[in-house]
Amino acid sequence: MINFNGLLVGFAVFLLIGIFHPIVIKAEYFWGVRSWWIFFIIGSIAAVVSLFVEKEIPSILLGVFAFSCFWSIREIFQQKRRVEKGWFPKNPKRKK
Repeated sequence: MINFNGLLVGFAVFLLIGIFHPIVIKAEYFWGVRSWWIFFIIGSIAAVVSLFVEKEIPSILLGVFAFSCFWSIREIFQQKRRVEKGWFPKNPKRKK
C-alpha cells in the first residue's frame, strides 16, 4: 500500500513557507516589528489546538502552522534589517 502522508505534509510545509514569506514582508511594511505579537498569539493558539485534534494529519499541519508563526517572529526582525539595508522598501507613511 502506498502512503501519501509524508508527501502531503511535505507539500503543506512547502506551501506554508511560501505563504508566510510575503506575509512577513507585508506585516513589517505596515506595522513594523510591533507585529511580532500577532504571530505569537496565532502560533500559540494553533499549537494548543493541535494538541487536541484527534486526526494525525490535521494535528501535524496545525503544529507546522504554529511553528511557522513562531519562525515568522524571527523573520520580522530580519526583515527590518533587510529594509534598513535597502533591500526592501520602507513604508513612508509609518511613523517610528
